[in-house]
Amino acid sequence: MKQSRQRAILELVRAKNIFTQEELTAELAKSGFSSTQATVSRDIRELGLVKPAGKKYFAPEGSEVSPLARVFREGFVGADFAGNMLVIKTLAGMAMAVAAALDSMKFDEILGTVAGDDTIICVVRSEKAAADIVERLN
Repeated sequence: MKQSRQRAILELVRAKNIFTQEELTAELAKSGFSSTQATVSRDIRELGLVKPAGKKYFAPEGSEVSPLARVFREGFVGADFAGNMLVIKTLAGMAMAVAAALDSMKFDEILGTVAGDDTIICVVRSEKAAADIVERLN
């Protein structure tokens, strides 16, 4: 629920001129998210939204919903595939964290991941799906 609400907040802030937490709370309600001002305030802080005095809220470059997305972005080096197997390279010591981030992305095509020190192997449903995932990740 929290991640869905935070995704909705990012979408709203990027799509509309929102100047107050009350406006954001009302827009969230229209989108089907019932939230208190305190919850919205926490979400704003966690997402790193910025609101200069007298201006609207905006999401700085790289604002993300999940801290794992940041781990993925910072640890990921590259990906390739052979058949229905993905090979993902990471910074040294980051494979387990990047694999956890990848798992949190809920790719339906990925059946499972195994992480070493700087390499992740993923079993994927098909060669085409593996190719598509490599294209999306790189």
